[in-house]
Amino acid sequence: MKRRKSARLLRAATFSIVVLGFLILCASATAQARPVPAARQAQSHVAKPAPTVPALLVSDIHFDPFWDPGKASRLAAAPASEWESILSSPASTDREAQFAALEQKCKARGEDTSWPLFQSAIRAMRNAAGGAKFVTVSGDLVAHSFSCKFKATLPGYPAAASREFVQKTIQFVIAETNGIIAGAPVYTALGNNDSDCGDYRMDAHSDFLTATGRLITQNFAGAARNSALESFAAEGNYSVPFPAPLAKGRLIVLNDIFLSKRYSTCSGNSDPQAAAEEIAWLRGQLAEARAAGQKVWVMGHIPPGIDAYSSLNSLADPCGSDSPASFLSTDALAQALTESGDVIALALFGHTHMDEIHLLEPEPSAQPSSTGADANLSGHVPGPVAVKLVPSISPIDGNKPSFTVAQVDPATAELVDYRVIAAADASGSGAWSEEYDYAKSYHETALNAAAVLQLTSGFAADAAAQKETSRNYIDHYVVGEPFPILRAVWPAFVCTLDRQSPEAFKACACSKR
Repeated sequence: MKRRKSARLLRAATFSIVVLGFLILCASATAQARPVPAARQAQSHVAKPAPTVPALLVSDIHFDPFWDPGKASRLAAAPASEWESILSSPASTDREAQFAALEQKCKARGEDTSWPLFQSAIRAMRNAAGGAKFVTVSGDLVAHSFSCKFKATLPGYPAAASREFVQKTIQFVIAETNGIIAGAPVYTALGNNDSDCGDYRMDAHSDFLTATGRLITQNFAGAARNSALESFAAEGNYSVPFPAPLAKGRLIVLNDIFLSKRYSTCSGNSDPQAAAEEIAWLRGQLAEARAAGQKVWVMGHIPPGIDAYSSLNSLADPCGSDSPASFLSTDALAQALTESGDVIALALFGHTHMDEIHLLEPEPSAQPSSTGADANLSGHVPGPVAVKLVPSISPIDGNKPSFTVAQVDPATAELVDYRVIAAADASGSGAWSEEYDYAKSYHETALNAAAVLQLTSGFAADAAAQKETSRNYIDHYVVGEPFPILRAVWPAFVCTLDRQSPEAFKACACSKR
Protein backbone atom coordinates (compact mmCIF):
# COMPACT_ATOMS: atom_id res chain seq x y z
CA MET A 1 0.00 0.00 0.00
CA LYS A 2 2.79 2.45 0.95
CA ARG A 3 4.70 1.69 -2.26
CA ARG A 4 1.58 2.14 -4.40
CA LYS A 5 0.79 5.47 -2.71
CA SER A 6 4.41 6.60 -3.09
CA ALA A 7 4.31 5.75 -6.79
CA ARG A 8 1.12 7.77 -7.19
CA LEU A 9 2.60 10.73 -5.33
CA LEU A 10 5.80 10.55 -7.40
CA ARG A 11 3.75 10.51 -10.58
CA ALA A 12 1.74 13.52 -9.37
CA ALA A 13 4.96 15.36 -8.40
CA THR A 14 6.46 14.69 -11.83
CA PHE A 15 3.28 15.94 -13.44
CA SER A 16 3.43 19.11 -11.30
CA ILE A 17 6.98 19.90 -12.40
CA VAL A 18 6.14 19.45 -16.06
CA VAL A 19 2.95 21.45 -15.64
CA LEU A 20 5.03 24.37 -14.35
CA GLY A 21 7.20 24.22 -17.46
CA PHE A 22 4.13 23.99 -19.62
CA LEU A 23 2.65 27.09 -17.98
CA ILE A 24 5.86 29.08 -18.48
CA LEU A 25 6.04 28.11 -22.15
CA CYS A 26 2.33 28.51 -22.85
CA ALA A 27 1.23 31.05 -20.25
CA SER A 28 -0.97 32.81 -22.71
CA ALA A 29 -2.40 29.72 -24.35
CA THR A 30 -6.13 29.41 -23.82
CA ALA A 31 -8.78 27.25 -25.37
CA GLN A 32 -10.74 28.87 -28.12
CA ALA A 33 -14.36 29.03 -26.97
CA ARG A 34 -16.96 28.19 -29.57
CA PRO A 35 -20.56 29.33 -29.53
CA VAL A 36 -23.11 26.56 -29.18
CA PRO A 37 -25.80 26.69 -31.86
CA ALA A 38 -29.19 27.44 -30.32
CA ALA A 39 -30.70 24.36 -31.93
CA ARG A 40 -28.13 22.15 -30.29
CA GLN A 41 -28.60 23.89 -26.94
CA ALA A 42 -32.28 23.13 -27.09
CA GLN A 43 -31.70 19.58 -28.27
CA SER A 44 -29.42 18.76 -25.32
CA HIS A 45 -32.16 19.68 -22.85
CA VAL A 46 -35.07 17.83 -24.47
CA ALA A 47 -36.55 15.42 -21.93
CA LYS A 48 -36.18 11.75 -22.80
CA PRO A 49 -39.05 9.31 -22.51
CA ALA A 50 -39.27 6.87 -19.64
CA PRO A 51 -38.64 4.15 -18.78
CA THR A 52 -34.97 3.73 -19.55
CA VAL A 53 -32.95 0.53 -19.87
CA PRO A 54 -30.18 -0.05 -17.30
CA ALA A 55 -26.75 -1.20 -18.50
CA LEU A 56 -23.45 -1.99 -16.77
CA LEU A 57 -20.27 -0.48 -18.26
CA VAL A 58 -16.92 -1.96 -17.21
CA SER A 59 -13.38 -1.38 -18.41
CA ASP A 60 -9.73 -2.21 -17.75
CA ILE A 61 -10.15 -5.08 -15.31
CA HIS A 62 -6.48 -6.08 -15.66
CA PHE A 63 -6.90 -9.23 -13.60
CA ASP A 64 -3.57 -10.38 -12.11
CA PRO A 65 -3.34 -14.17 -11.57
CA PHE A 66 0.15 -13.64 -10.13
CA TRP A 67 -1.09 -11.70 -7.08
CA ASP A 68 -0.27 -14.86 -5.10
CA PRO A 69 2.83 -16.11 -6.97
CA GLY A 70 2.81 -19.34 -4.97
CA LYS A 71 -0.38 -20.42 -6.78
CA ALA A 72 0.92 -19.79 -10.31
CA SER A 73 2.07 -23.38 -10.97
CA ARG A 74 -1.30 -24.76 -9.83
CA LEU A 75 -3.14 -22.32 -12.10
CA ALA A 76 -0.91 -23.25 -15.03
CA ALA A 77 -1.68 -26.95 -14.56
CA ALA A 78 -5.45 -26.52 -14.09
CA PRO A 79 -8.22 -25.67 -16.54
CA ALA A 80 -9.75 -22.23 -16.16
CA SER A 81 -12.90 -23.81 -14.73
CA GLU A 82 -10.88 -24.74 -11.60
CA TRP A 83 -9.19 -21.38 -11.12
CA GLU A 84 -11.80 -19.92 -8.77
CA SER A 85 -11.24 -22.77 -6.31
CA ILE A 86 -7.46 -22.35 -6.46
CA LEU A 87 -7.57 -18.57 -6.14
CA SER A 88 -9.98 -18.78 -3.20
CA SER A 89 -7.79 -21.24 -1.27
CA PRO A 90 -5.67 -19.92 1.65
CA ALA A 91 -2.96 -17.49 0.56
CA SER A 92 0.68 -18.50 0.52
CA THR A 93 2.40 -17.68 3.83
CA ASP A 94 4.86 -15.36 2.08
CA ARG A 95 2.46 -14.00 -0.53
CA GLU A 96 3.16 -10.33 0.16
CA ALA A 97 6.94 -10.71 0.02
CA GLN A 98 6.78 -12.85 -3.14
CA PHE A 99 4.46 -10.41 -4.87
CA ALA A 100 6.52 -7.36 -3.88
CA ALA A 101 9.64 -9.01 -5.32
CA LEU A 102 7.75 -9.88 -8.51
CA GLU A 103 6.46 -6.34 -8.93
CA GLN A 104 9.96 -4.98 -8.46
CA LYS A 105 11.53 -7.43 -10.88
CA CYS A 106 8.99 -6.60 -13.58
CA LYS A 107 9.17 -2.84 -12.86
CA ALA A 108 5.42 -2.66 -12.30
CA ARG A 109 4.16 0.88 -11.70
CA GLY A 110 1.53 -0.34 -9.21
CA GLU A 111 -0.87 -3.15 -8.46
CA ASP A 112 -3.58 -4.36 -10.82
CA THR A 113 -6.74 -6.27 -9.89
CA SER A 114 -6.25 -9.07 -7.39
CA TRP A 115 -8.71 -11.91 -6.92
CA PRO A 116 -10.11 -10.35 -3.70
CA LEU A 117 -10.64 -7.03 -5.52
CA PHE A 118 -12.25 -8.77 -8.50
CA GLN A 119 -14.63 -10.64 -6.18
CA SER A 120 -15.49 -7.41 -4.38
CA ALA A 121 -16.16 -5.62 -7.69
CA ILE A 122 -18.45 -8.39 -8.92
CA ARG A 123 -20.49 -8.28 -5.70
CA ALA A 124 -20.75 -4.50 -5.97
CA MET A 125 -21.87 -4.73 -9.61
CA ARG A 126 -24.64 -7.16 -8.71
CA ASN A 127 -25.83 -4.86 -5.96
CA ALA A 128 -25.72 -1.65 -8.02
CA ALA A 129 -26.69 -2.96 -11.46
CA GLY A 130 -28.74 -6.08 -10.78
CA GLY A 131 -31.38 -5.14 -13.34
CA ALA A 132 -28.95 -4.39 -16.19
CA LYS A 133 -30.11 -5.61 -19.60
CA PHE A 134 -26.57 -5.86 -20.95
CA VAL A 135 -22.93 -5.46 -19.91
CA THR A 136 -20.06 -3.91 -21.86
CA VAL A 137 -16.39 -4.60 -21.10
CA SER A 138 -14.23 -2.22 -23.12
CA GLY A 139 -10.97 -4.13 -23.05
CA ASP A 140 -7.85 -5.00 -21.07
CA LEU A 141 -8.90 -8.12 -19.19
CA VAL A 142 -5.27 -9.09 -18.55
CA ALA A 143 -2.78 -7.53 -16.10
CA HIS A 144 0.12 -5.31 -17.10
CA SER A 145 3.61 -6.87 -17.31
CA PHE A 146 1.97 -10.26 -17.87
CA SER A 147 4.76 -11.83 -19.92
CA CYS A 148 7.43 -10.72 -17.45
CA LYS A 149 5.48 -12.05 -14.49
CA PHE A 150 4.91 -15.39 -16.18
CA LYS A 151 8.60 -15.84 -16.95
CA ALA A 152 9.65 -14.75 -13.46
CA THR A 153 7.10 -16.91 -11.68
CA LEU A 154 7.29 -19.97 -13.90
CA PRO A 155 10.87 -20.07 -15.24
CA GLY A 156 11.60 -22.78 -17.74
CA TYR A 157 8.03 -23.01 -19.05
CA PRO A 158 7.92 -22.91 -22.88
CA ALA A 159 6.42 -20.09 -24.92
CA ALA A 160 3.40 -22.29 -25.69
CA ALA A 161 2.66 -22.52 -21.96
CA SER A 162 2.75 -18.72 -21.67
CA ARG A 163 0.26 -18.40 -24.51
CA GLU A 164 -1.99 -20.99 -22.92
CA PHE A 165 -1.83 -19.15 -19.58
CA VAL A 166 -2.94 -15.90 -21.24
CA GLN A 167 -5.81 -17.72 -22.94
CA LYS A 168 -6.92 -19.29 -19.65
CA THR A 169 -6.74 -15.91 -17.89
CA ILE A 170 -9.01 -14.40 -20.55
CA GLN A 171 -11.33 -17.40 -20.29
CA PHE A 172 -11.52 -17.02 -16.51
CA VAL A 173 -12.26 -13.28 -16.64
CA ILE A 174 -14.94 -13.77 -19.31
CA ALA A 175 -16.56 -16.53 -17.26
CA GLU A 176 -16.65 -14.25 -14.21
CA THR A 177 -18.10 -11.29 -16.10
CA ASN A 178 -20.67 -13.51 -17.83
CA GLY A 179 -21.94 -14.48 -14.39
CA ILE A 180 -22.40 -10.96 -13.03
CA ILE A 181 -25.99 -10.35 -14.16
CA ALA A 182 -28.09 -13.45 -14.82
CA GLY A 183 -29.49 -13.44 -18.35
CA ALA A 184 -27.74 -10.22 -19.42
CA PRO A 185 -25.48 -10.58 -22.48
CA VAL A 186 -21.89 -9.44 -21.99
CA TYR A 187 -20.14 -7.70 -24.88
CA THR A 188 -16.36 -7.67 -24.58
CA ALA A 189 -13.69 -5.87 -26.60
CA LEU A 190 -10.01 -6.74 -26.62
CA GLY A 191 -7.46 -4.31 -25.15
CA ASN A 192 -3.78 -3.86 -25.88
CA ASN A 193 -2.86 -6.21 -23.00
CA ASP A 194 -5.21 -8.95 -24.23
CA SER A 195 -2.80 -10.84 -26.45
CA ASP A 196 -0.92 -14.12 -26.25
CA CYS A 197 2.23 -12.63 -27.76
CA GLY A 198 2.77 -9.37 -25.87
CA ASP A 199 1.43 -5.90 -25.19
CA TYR A 200 0.18 -4.13 -28.37
CA ARG A 201 1.13 -7.24 -30.40
CA MET A 202 -1.30 -9.38 -32.35
CA ASP A 203 -1.70 -11.25 -35.61
CA ALA A 204 -4.84 -10.91 -37.70
CA HIS A 205 -6.52 -14.17 -38.75
CA SER A 206 -4.82 -16.01 -35.88
CA ASP A 207 -5.63 -19.05 -33.76
CA PHE A 208 -5.71 -16.71 -30.76
CA LEU A 209 -8.51 -14.62 -32.26
CA THR A 210 -10.47 -17.73 -33.26
CA ALA A 211 -10.24 -19.21 -29.76
CA THR A 212 -10.97 -15.91 -28.01
CA GLY A 213 -13.93 -15.28 -30.31
CA ARG A 214 -15.49 -18.55 -29.18
CA LEU A 215 -15.20 -17.40 -25.55
CA ILE A 216 -16.55 -13.88 -26.09
CA THR A 217 -19.51 -14.99 -28.22
CA GLN A 218 -20.42 -18.18 -26.34
CA ASN A 219 -23.71 -16.75 -25.04
CA PHE A 220 -24.73 -14.96 -28.24
CA ALA A 221 -27.79 -16.32 -30.03
CA GLY A 222 -27.93 -18.14 -33.37
CA ALA A 223 -27.11 -16.08 -36.45
CA ALA A 224 -25.66 -13.24 -34.38
CA ARG A 225 -23.03 -15.61 -32.97
CA ASN A 226 -22.15 -17.09 -36.36
CA SER A 227 -21.56 -13.65 -37.85
CA ALA A 228 -19.60 -12.48 -34.80
CA LEU A 229 -17.40 -15.59 -34.84
CA GLU A 230 -16.48 -15.01 -38.47
CA SER A 231 -15.51 -11.34 -38.09
CA PHE A 232 -13.77 -11.92 -34.73
CA ALA A 233 -11.59 -14.67 -36.18
CA ALA A 234 -10.42 -12.21 -38.82
CA GLU A 235 -9.50 -9.20 -36.67
CA GLY A 236 -11.33 -9.37 -33.35
CA ASN A 237 -14.33 -7.25 -34.44
CA TYR A 238 -18.04 -8.05 -34.27
CA SER A 239 -21.44 -6.45 -34.66
CA VAL A 240 -24.59 -7.54 -32.79
CA PRO A 241 -28.10 -6.21 -32.19
CA PHE A 242 -28.78 -4.97 -28.69
CA PRO A 243 -31.19 -7.10 -26.65
CA ALA A 244 -34.83 -6.12 -26.18
CA PRO A 245 -36.23 -3.60 -25.60
CA LEU A 246 -33.56 -1.77 -27.65
CA ALA A 247 -35.21 -3.01 -30.82
CA LYS A 248 -33.43 -0.54 -33.11
CA GLY A 249 -30.07 -0.55 -31.36
CA ARG A 250 -26.81 -2.17 -32.53
CA LEU A 251 -23.37 -2.55 -30.95
CA ILE A 252 -20.26 -2.55 -33.14
CA VAL A 253 -17.16 -3.77 -31.31
CA LEU A 254 -13.65 -3.01 -32.60
CA ASN A 255 -10.31 -4.56 -31.80
CA ASP A 256 -8.58 -1.23 -32.35
CA ILE A 257 -5.14 -2.50 -31.32
CA PHE A 258 -4.43 -2.66 -35.06
CA LEU A 259 -4.95 1.12 -35.19
CA SER A 260 -2.56 1.93 -32.32
CA LYS A 261 0.67 3.77 -33.07
CA ARG A 262 2.41 1.13 -30.92
CA TYR A 263 0.96 -1.88 -32.75
CA SER A 264 3.06 -4.63 -34.30
CA THR A 265 2.50 -8.23 -35.29
CA CYS A 266 3.62 -11.03 -32.97
CA SER A 267 6.90 -11.14 -34.89
CA GLY A 268 7.45 -7.40 -34.37
CA ASN A 269 6.56 -6.24 -37.89
CA SER A 270 4.09 -3.59 -39.00
CA ASP A 271 0.82 -4.55 -40.70
CA PRO A 272 -0.99 -1.52 -42.14
CA GLN A 273 -3.33 -3.83 -44.05
CA ALA A 274 -4.98 -4.96 -40.81
CA ALA A 275 -5.87 -1.35 -39.90
CA ALA A 276 -7.19 -0.60 -43.38
CA GLU A 277 -9.37 -3.72 -43.37
CA GLU A 278 -10.75 -2.85 -39.95
CA ILE A 279 -11.78 0.67 -40.98
CA ALA A 280 -13.39 -0.70 -44.15
CA TRP A 281 -15.30 -3.28 -42.07
CA LEU A 282 -16.47 -0.57 -39.66
CA ARG A 283 -17.75 1.63 -42.47
CA GLY A 284 -19.60 -1.32 -43.96
CA GLN A 285 -21.28 -2.06 -40.63
CA LEU A 286 -22.29 1.58 -40.18
CA ALA A 287 -23.77 1.62 -43.67
CA GLU A 288 -25.81 -1.50 -42.88
CA ALA A 289 -27.05 0.05 -39.64
CA ARG A 290 -28.11 3.18 -41.48
CA ALA A 291 -30.00 1.16 -44.08
CA ALA A 292 -31.78 -0.75 -41.30
CA GLY A 293 -32.71 2.44 -39.43
CA GLN A 294 -30.62 1.42 -36.42
CA LYS A 295 -28.85 3.57 -33.83
CA VAL A 296 -25.37 2.37 -32.97
CA TRP A 297 -22.89 2.21 -30.14
CA VAL A 298 -19.30 1.71 -31.26
CA MET A 299 -17.04 0.19 -28.62
CA GLY A 300 -13.27 -0.22 -28.69
CA HIS A 301 -10.47 -0.01 -26.17
CA ILE A 302 -8.09 2.75 -27.27
CA PRO A 303 -9.87 6.05 -27.95
CA PRO A 304 -9.09 8.25 -30.94
CA GLY A 305 -7.56 11.64 -30.25
CA ILE A 306 -4.81 13.17 -28.14
CA ASP A 307 -3.16 11.38 -25.22
CA ALA A 308 -3.53 14.16 -22.64
CA TYR A 309 -1.26 12.68 -20.00
CA SER A 310 1.64 12.01 -22.38
CA SER A 311 1.21 15.28 -24.23
CA LEU A 312 1.09 17.49 -21.17
CA ASN A 313 3.83 15.59 -19.34
CA SER A 314 6.54 15.09 -21.92
CA LEU A 315 6.52 18.02 -24.33
CA ALA A 316 9.32 20.57 -24.08
CA ASP A 317 7.16 23.08 -25.92
CA PRO A 318 3.72 21.93 -27.06
CA CYS A 319 3.22 25.29 -28.73
CA GLY A 320 6.44 24.92 -30.70
CA SER A 321 7.84 22.21 -32.94
CA ASP A 322 7.01 19.18 -30.79
CA SER A 323 4.11 16.97 -31.80
CA PRO A 324 1.44 16.12 -29.23
CA ALA A 325 1.06 12.39 -28.54
CA SER A 326 -1.88 10.64 -30.20
CA PHE A 327 -3.33 7.32 -29.12
CA LEU A 328 -3.77 5.99 -32.65
CA SER A 329 -1.50 5.99 -35.67
CA THR A 330 -3.91 8.02 -37.85
CA ASP A 331 -7.19 9.91 -37.65
CA ALA A 332 -8.93 7.18 -39.68
CA LEU A 333 -11.13 5.96 -36.81
CA ALA A 334 -12.24 9.45 -35.79
CA GLN A 335 -13.03 10.24 -39.42
CA ALA A 336 -15.01 7.04 -39.93
CA LEU A 337 -17.06 7.73 -36.81
CA THR A 338 -17.84 11.38 -37.54
CA GLU A 339 -18.78 10.47 -41.12
CA SER A 340 -21.63 8.50 -39.55
CA GLY A 341 -22.59 10.88 -36.77
CA ASP A 342 -26.22 10.50 -37.86
CA VAL A 343 -26.38 6.84 -36.79
CA ILE A 344 -23.91 6.68 -33.87
CA ALA A 345 -25.54 7.33 -30.51
CA LEU A 346 -22.36 6.75 -28.50
CA ALA A 347 -18.72 5.75 -28.82
CA LEU A 348 -17.39 3.82 -25.82
CA PHE A 349 -13.72 3.30 -24.90
CA GLY A 350 -11.42 2.70 -21.93
CA HIS A 351 -7.60 2.53 -21.83
CA THR A 352 -6.81 5.72 -19.88
CA HIS A 353 -8.31 4.35 -16.62
CA MET A 354 -9.79 7.81 -16.07
CA ASP A 355 -13.42 9.00 -16.15
CA GLU A 356 -13.69 11.09 -19.30
CA ILE A 357 -16.22 12.63 -21.67
CA HIS A 358 -15.02 13.54 -25.18
CA LEU A 359 -16.51 14.81 -28.41
CA LEU A 360 -15.49 13.74 -31.90
CA GLU A 361 -16.15 16.48 -34.43
CA PRO A 362 -15.52 16.43 -38.17
CA GLU A 363 -12.35 18.37 -38.89
CA PRO A 364 -12.14 20.57 -42.00
CA SER A 365 -9.28 18.55 -43.49
CA ALA A 366 -11.14 15.23 -43.15
CA GLN A 367 -13.19 14.57 -46.27
CA PRO A 368 -15.01 11.27 -46.86
CA SER A 369 -13.67 9.18 -49.68
CA SER A 370 -15.96 8.37 -52.59
CA THR A 371 -14.41 5.01 -53.35
CA GLY A 372 -14.26 1.56 -51.84
CA ALA A 373 -16.20 0.96 -48.62
CA ASP A 374 -16.94 4.68 -48.31
CA ALA A 375 -19.27 4.47 -51.28
CA ASN A 376 -21.73 2.70 -48.96
CA LEU A 377 -22.15 5.97 -47.06
CA SER A 378 -24.33 7.56 -49.73
CA GLY A 379 -26.92 9.75 -48.05
CA HIS A 380 -25.17 9.87 -44.69
CA VAL A 381 -25.04 12.99 -42.55
CA PRO A 382 -21.60 13.62 -40.97
CA GLY A 383 -21.68 15.05 -37.50
CA PRO A 384 -20.25 15.03 -33.98
CA VAL A 385 -20.19 11.89 -31.85
CA ALA A 386 -20.40 11.72 -28.04
CA VAL A 387 -17.60 9.65 -26.49
CA LYS A 388 -17.51 8.09 -23.02
CA LEU A 389 -14.28 6.71 -21.58
CA VAL A 390 -15.14 4.20 -18.85
CA PRO A 391 -12.87 4.31 -15.76
CA SER A 392 -11.04 1.18 -14.65
CA ILE A 393 -11.48 -1.62 -12.17
CA SER A 394 -7.68 -1.73 -11.86
CA PRO A 395 -6.30 0.82 -9.36
CA ILE A 396 -2.83 0.81 -10.89
CA ASP A 397 -2.85 4.54 -11.72
CA GLY A 398 -3.81 5.67 -8.23
CA ASN A 399 -7.54 5.77 -8.96
CA LYS A 400 -10.16 3.93 -6.94
CA PRO A 401 -11.60 0.83 -8.67
CA SER A 402 -14.90 1.73 -10.32
CA PHE A 403 -17.61 0.76 -12.79
CA THR A 404 -20.50 2.64 -14.39
CA VAL A 405 -24.24 2.01 -14.22
CA ALA A 406 -25.95 3.64 -17.22
CA GLN A 407 -29.53 4.40 -18.22
CA VAL A 408 -30.26 4.04 -21.93
CA ASP A 409 -33.22 5.35 -23.93
CA PRO A 410 -34.60 2.22 -25.66
CA ALA A 411 -36.05 4.24 -28.55
CA THR A 412 -32.90 6.18 -29.49
CA ALA A 413 -30.10 4.15 -27.81
CA GLU A 414 -28.88 7.42 -26.28
CA LEU A 415 -27.11 7.33 -22.95
CA VAL A 416 -29.55 9.30 -20.80
CA ASP A 417 -27.71 9.21 -17.49
CA TYR A 418 -25.06 7.24 -15.61
CA ARG A 419 -23.64 6.78 -12.14
CA VAL A 420 -20.03 5.91 -11.36
CA ILE A 421 -19.72 3.45 -8.46
CA ALA A 422 -16.33 3.38 -6.71
CA ALA A 423 -14.61 1.29 -4.06
CA ALA A 424 -13.65 2.86 -0.74
CA ASP A 425 -10.02 1.89 -1.29
CA ALA A 426 -7.71 0.29 -3.85
CA SER A 427 -8.10 -3.19 -2.37
CA GLY A 428 -11.90 -3.24 -2.63
CA SER A 429 -12.11 -4.37 0.99
CA GLY A 430 -14.48 -1.58 2.01
CA ALA A 431 -17.87 -0.49 0.79
CA TRP A 432 -18.58 0.63 -2.77
CA SER A 433 -20.61 3.82 -3.18
CA GLU A 434 -21.69 6.37 -5.76
CA GLU A 435 -18.87 8.66 -6.88
CA TYR A 436 -21.15 10.94 -8.89
CA ASP A 437 -24.22 11.10 -11.10
CA TYR A 438 -23.82 12.56 -14.61
CA ALA A 439 -27.17 14.39 -14.73
CA LYS A 440 -26.66 15.97 -11.32
CA SER A 441 -23.02 16.91 -11.90
CA TYR A 442 -23.37 18.32 -15.41
CA HIS A 443 -27.06 19.37 -15.49
CA GLU A 444 -27.74 17.54 -18.76
CA THR A 445 -30.58 15.18 -19.61
CA ALA A 446 -28.53 12.97 -21.93
CA LEU A 447 -24.97 12.27 -22.90
CA ASN A 448 -25.37 12.99 -26.59
CA ALA A 449 -23.33 15.03 -29.05
CA ALA A 450 -25.30 18.21 -28.37
CA ALA A 451 -24.86 17.92 -24.61
CA VAL A 452 -21.15 17.17 -24.85
CA LEU A 453 -20.66 20.08 -27.24
CA GLN A 454 -22.28 22.33 -24.68
CA LEU A 455 -20.09 20.93 -21.90
CA THR A 456 -16.80 21.23 -23.78
CA SER A 457 -17.68 24.72 -24.99
CA GLY A 458 -18.41 25.68 -21.39
CA PHE A 459 -15.09 24.22 -20.29
CA ALA A 460 -13.28 26.17 -23.00
CA ALA A 461 -14.88 29.42 -21.87
CA ASP A 462 -13.91 28.73 -18.25
CA ALA A 463 -10.11 29.02 -18.46
CA ALA A 464 -9.68 29.22 -14.69
CA ALA A 465 -11.96 26.20 -14.07
CA GLN A 466 -14.20 28.18 -11.73
CA LYS A 467 -17.59 26.89 -12.88
CA GLU A 468 -19.30 23.99 -11.15
CA THR A 469 -19.18 21.70 -14.19
CA SER A 470 -15.45 22.31 -14.70
CA ARG A 471 -14.73 21.63 -11.03
CA ASN A 472 -16.77 18.45 -11.18
CA TYR A 473 -14.87 17.18 -14.22
CA ILE A 474 -11.56 17.79 -12.44
CA ASP A 475 -12.79 16.15 -9.23
CA HIS A 476 -14.03 13.00 -10.98
CA TYR A 477 -11.33 12.60 -13.64
CA VAL A 478 -9.29 10.32 -11.34
CA VAL A 479 -12.06 8.35 -9.66
CA GLY A 480 -11.92 8.75 -5.90
CA GLU A 481 -8.85 10.99 -6.00
CA PRO A 482 -9.50 14.69 -6.84
CA PHE A 483 -6.78 15.88 -9.22
CA PRO A 484 -6.42 19.65 -8.68
CA ILE A 485 -3.19 19.72 -10.71
CA LEU A 486 -5.42 19.40 -13.76
CA ARG A 487 -6.69 22.92 -13.06
CA ALA A 488 -3.22 24.31 -13.84
CA VAL A 489 -3.35 23.09 -17.45
CA TRP A 490 -7.10 23.21 -17.81
CA PRO A 491 -7.26 25.28 -21.06
CA ALA A 492 -4.83 22.96 -22.86
CA PHE A 493 -6.41 19.84 -21.36
CA VAL A 494 -9.84 20.91 -22.58
CA CYS A 495 -8.41 21.03 -26.10
CA THR A 496 -7.77 17.26 -25.87
CA LEU A 497 -11.46 16.64 -25.25
CA ASP A 498 -12.71 17.69 -28.67
CA ARG A 499 -9.63 17.88 -30.96
CA GLN A 500 -8.52 14.63 -32.55
CA SER A 501 -5.47 15.60 -34.60
CA PRO A 502 -2.19 17.06 -33.29
CA GLU A 503 -2.65 20.05 -35.59
CA ALA A 504 -6.13 20.81 -34.25
CA PHE A 505 -4.94 20.40 -30.66
CA LYS A 506 -2.03 22.81 -31.13
CA ALA A 507 -4.24 25.34 -32.91
CA CYS A 508 -6.60 25.25 -29.94
CA ALA A 509 -4.09 25.16 -27.07
CA CYS A 510 -1.75 27.77 -28.52
CA SER A 511 -4.22 30.02 -30.30
CA LYS A 512 -3.48 33.12 -28.21
CA ARG A 513 0.17 32.66 -27.40
